[in-house]
This record gives sequence, structure tokens and C-alpha cells, in this order.
Amino acid sequence: MDPVRNPYAPGAGSPPPELAGRADLINNAEVALRRCQLLKPVQSPILVGLRGVGKTVLLVKIKDIAEREGFHTISIEAHEGKSLPELLVPGIRQALLKMSLIENAKEKARRGLRVFQSFVNGAKVVINDVEIGLSISAEPGAADSGDLEDDLPRLFIALGEAARASKKAVIFLIDELQYLSTKEFSALIMAIHQINQQSLPVVLVGAGLPQIIGLAGNSKSYAERLFSFPSIGALHALDARNAIVNPAKAEGVTFERGAVEQILKVTEQYPYFLQQWAHEAWNIAEGATIEAKDVLAAHNNAIAVLDGSFFKVRFDRCTPSEKKYMRALAELGAGSHRSGDIAYELKVKTASVAPTRSNLIKKGMIYSPSHGDTEFTVPLFDQFMKRAMPRKA
Repeated sequence: MDPVRNPYAPGAGSPPPELAGRADLINNAEVALRRCQLLKPVQSPILVGLRGVGKTVLLVKIKDIAEREGFHTISIEAHEGKSLPELLVPGIRQALLKMSLIENAKEKARRGLRVFQSFVNGAKVVINDVEIGLSISAEPGAADSGDLEDDLPRLFIALGEAARASKKAVIFLIDELQYLSTKEFSALIMAIHQINQQSLPVVLVGAGLPQIIGLAGNSKSYAERLFSFPSIGALHALDARNAIVNPAKAEGVTFERGAVEQILKVTEQYPYFLQQWAHEAWNIAEGATIEAKDVLAAHNNAIAVLDGSFFKVRFDRCTPSEKKYMRALAELGAGSHRSGDIAYELKVKTASVAPTRSNLIKKGMIYSPSHGDTEFTVPLFDQFMKRAMPRKA
């Protein structure tokens, strides 16, 4: 069929044509935003799930809702190359400058900018050649100690006070939260805690891999009361079917039941893979009905695209010893496996591969669903590892 009319959107963070199965989560996020606007306490949602389940897509959807409601939106993606202050500074600066143009908020916004300048000085933030300095003096003693756990809450309070004066709320949307250090996450928790205590219109919506729950608990004991951690996983069968069938139906195209069942089986109902297989099946099909044979014919195309992009970009970040560890994990099959069993597969002692396991967790390749267990953060990655590193008979 005509690839130009193909309604499916495989790709990291690409919004699918049918955001199936996530209505309750989106409604809960809207409630949190509206409570924030009314200066009521908010339990900030942090979306937790494996790769490819649509966390980033949901953050984009929530950002759209927030912008429609008039929020100042600050979107960042945490990663290993930048500290939390470096990531936060540009968005906070822009929000405060916008607030400084609002008559009723000028005084609070200008104070916020002074505190901001103090924070920048204390954190020694340098972002390439971008000009961070302002033509406004820093406020001595305000957020300039260099201790992130002390300074970040002060900056957030100054931002929140300016937001309240401007009658516009602020939302932080932070993806890949698991890349924050324990100290950075602790500072973020303390900042949101103090915002809630003072009923200021600032809310955080985050997303991360499953290890973020442990990171939150290790950072501050009250994190579980401050945040909610909705689990984002594979879609239920009906929602997965809707994600496949409805976009095609809108284009006058139907799916045979057998074709749908084949896609559900091979993708395990994960949103990213549903989009990829439906996309490839559409391009293969010749008529206005997509049949099971089209899905089978599209299989190798879908695998080739995933292996060359979605899987490969993660695989290439790993060292030879890390790849060897992941290949041993893959040999044990899908799901979680004991660390000792992986070591046995490698014919080494568990302690000797503990540093490799730790590095892979930091890189977001694996996680520990329970003590001593290990599982891939990317669905179907065990199958990819067997293709990428086939073992000789």
C-alpha cells in the first residue's frame, strides 16, 4: 500500500496515531496539573517501565496538556554527560525571564533571577559557549553554597514564588531519571518536598526505568509519599488490538484477525514493537486488507530495522565484557535470572562479574527486579543478543 498514507509511527518518542490503554494515566496527570494550579498538594507522577513502552510519548502528551493549560514547561532528558544543574539551568532561566515581563510578578521574578544567578555561581555551571550570565546581580547567601541539596530547593522556592505571583504554574518534565546520581535525585526530592510544603505552583512529572524506584527510596525515605510511580508496561490485548486496527481503519484499511494475532504474538504487545510491525505490514500489503501472510512477509523487515537502530544503539554503547555478560543473560531466556546463574553460564564466580553487572545497570541496559535477580530493560533484547552474537555449535 501507499507508504505515504502509512499511519503508524515507529520511533523513539514518536506519538502513535492511537494512544491506546493510557487514558487513566493521562487523566490522573491532568488532575495533578489542575491541583497544582489551585495551589493544592500534588503527588508528582513518575512513569516507570522498560524501554519501548511509551514513557516518552506520555511525557510529550502531558507537556501538550500543560501548555494548553498555560503552564511554563521545562523539559529535559537526563543522561550521563551532564549534571542535573546543567540540565535545569536553561529552562529555569527562560521561565523566570518570561515571568519578569508580567507586571504583578516583576518583583518576585527579579528576585528569582538573583537567586538563579547565585545558584549558577555556586554550582559553577558551564554549558559550552552559551551565555548563562545575566545583567542582574546574584543574591549573596541564596542558593550559592555549592551544596545541591541545599541550593536546589532554594532555587525552586524562588521560582515557585515568581510563578505564584505571575498566576502561571511551572511543570518540570524529566525523562530518563535513572541517570541522576543519588545526590542529584535527593536534591530534586527535597526541592519538590519544600514546594509542596509552601503550596507553590510547581509540579514534576518524570519517567525512568524500573531502578528509579530503588533510587528514590535510597535518596529519601519520604519519596514514596511525595511521588506516585505508575507502572507502564505492555498493553492489554484489547488496547493492543485497537493500537493496530484503529489507525488503519481511519485510512479505510482493515486487518484480518489472523494478522492482528500474529503481531500481538511477536511483539508481546509492547507499544514500540506494535508500531514497527504494523508499519512494515502496511508497506508489504497490496490491497485494502492486511493479511497474516503480509505480517509474516514483513517480519524480516521489522527485525532488520530494530536490529539496526533500536537495539543496536544500545548494544554499541557496551564494552566487549558487557556484551559477553548480556549474551550469557540472553542464553538463559526471557525474564529475570539469578546473578549466580549468569556467572555460571560465563564459567566465572559471581563476584568477579559484579562490576560488569553494575556498569550495565548504570547504562540502563539491565535492572534488578529483586535482590540478586537480573533482567534486560529492553523487551525482546535477549532475542537480539542471540542474533548479534550467535554461538558456534
